[in-house]
Amino acid sequence: MIDKDKVLHIAKLARLHLNEQEASQYAKQLSDVLGYIDKLNQADTQGVEPMVTASPIETVYRADEPKMDLGVEEKIKNAPETSGHLIKVPPVVS
Repeated sequence: MIDKDKVLHIAKLARLHLNEQEASQYAKQLSDVLGYIDKLNQADTQGVEPMVTASPIETVYRADEPKMDLGVEEKIKNAPETSGHLIKVPPVVS
């Protein structure tokens, strides 16, 4: 199905550098994949409904209820070092 020359052409378009051995290996692998896809296309799917997943998807919603926010002191109480209401961190840019 796919020969080494096609693989080398595609590699050139993708700006990939392949040697002859890699191109031959990829040609075989791609041909095997396309052969498997062809085998799947031969499967009888008459009457089979298309699906997104193998199991049903159920969306679980919860009520959107406002909750009390933590105060600033509660948020920064576990910070190793603070400055007022800010958390001190090491400088990122020196």
